[in-house]
Amino acid sequence: KKKPLQTWLGLPFYLELGLLYKLFMVMLVIFCTNSINILAGVNGLEAGQTFIVACATLGHNLLSVAGFAAATPAVRDGHLFSAYLMMPLAATTMGLLVHNWYPSRVFVGDTFTYFAGMTLAVAGILGHFSETMLLFLLPQVFNFVYSVPQLFKIVPCPRHRLPVFDPKTGLLRPKDQPDWNLVNLMLQLFGNCSENALCIRILALQVLSCVAGFGIRWLLTGIYK
Repeated sequence: KKKPLQTWLGLPFYLELGLLYKLFMVMLVIFCTNSINILAGVNGLEAGQTFIVACATLGHNLLSVAGFAAATPAVRDGHLFSAYLMMPLAATTMGLLVHNWYPSRVFVGDTFTYFAGMTLAVAGILGHFSETMLLFLLPQVFNFVYSVPQLFKIVPCPRHRLPVFDPKTGLLRPKDQPDWNLVNLMLQLFGNCSENALCIRILALQVLSCVAGFGIRWLLTGIYK
C-alpha cells in the first residue's frame, strides 16, 4: 500500500533511485565522518555531541523495535544492529566526556571525531533511518552549510576558526574577522561567555535538535515511511 506522500507526489510504490541513492549514501558517509570534526575546538564539545546523538539514536532504535519495526524482520534487525553500535559508543563516550569536560584532562583529536562520525553514519545507513540521523545532526548540518563559503575558499578561511580568549574578562569572544561556524555564531548571538558555558549552550541546542527529530519523525510516521 502506498504512503500518502507517494500518492500526493504521484510516485510509484517502489522507486528505484539507482546511482542517486548511492551518491546520497557516499555524501552521507563523508558528511557524518566530518560532522563531529568541524564542530569542535571547545572542551567537551566533540564528546558531548557524540554522546547526545548516540543516546538519541539508541532511543529511536529501542522505540522502533518495540513498535512498528517488530513486524518487519529486516527493519527490526537494522534497528537492533544500530543499537548494538550505539550502546558501546554512548558508554565509552560518556567515560571520555568525564575527562574531556572543562577543564579537560584528556583531549580528543581526529581519531575520535572521525570514528564517532563514521559509527553514526554506519548506524543510520545499515539501520535504514538515514533521514532521522540527519534530523539528530541538524546543528552539524547547519554548521556545514553556514561554513561552506569558508570551507570552499569563497571567502578567506583562517587555519583555526576558534573564538578568542579575552584575558581581561576571562571570557571567549568572536574574532574581529568573521569566522563562519556555529561556535562563533553562538557567541555573536548570545554574547561572550566562558568556555564551559559555550559548550553547554551548543550541547543544549543538540538536545533540542534531537527532540525535534523525534517530533518530526513522529509527525511523518505513516505519511512518509
